[in-house]
Amino acid sequence: MTDSSAPQDAVVIERSFDAPPVLIWQMWTVPEHFKAWYGPDGVTVPVAKMDVRAGGSRLVCLEMDTPAGLRRMWFTGEYLEVVQNQRLVYTESMSDENGNVLSPSDLGMPPGHPATTEVIVELQDLGGRTKMVLTHTGIPADSPGAAGWAMALRKLGAHLQAHGAR
Repeated sequence: MTDSSAPQDAVVIERSFDAPPVLIWQMWTVPEHFKAWYGPDGVTVPVAKMDVRAGGSRLVCLEMDTPAGLRRMWFTGEYLEVVQNQRLVYTESMSDENGNVLSPSDLGMPPGHPATTEVIVELQDLGGRTKMVLTHTGIPADSPGAAGWAMALRKLGAHLQAHGAR
């Protein structure tokens, strides 16, 4: 499930969950579940519009309290590959609330930050448990985005426990 030739500018995280792939799949594809765990600590997801099919679009809003007040960040993308309970691939770009892609430099991102990245979620059934490999290309492994994914996946584990998974 992992490729040793994974790009250098990628976050790759492997986790195992005491839950079947169908439940992990729902966490990624059912908006109410996704909103409950996605994003780093201190972030809520008030909007998650997800047309989960190849060619379908997604629009997600992350909301956080900052010293300057409430801040919203929008992300849009397209589902490239959808293999139910096994593999999900989508693009992700920073956007406005209407899904119009914004330039990373206009948002204060460092030079060279890609306008579009790709997220790959692979699920492997381990007989009632699930091995999940998350690859986010275009995000360096030592970036704040990598830390954000680690926090989000910790929240995913807690959300699964709340739904009866161990």
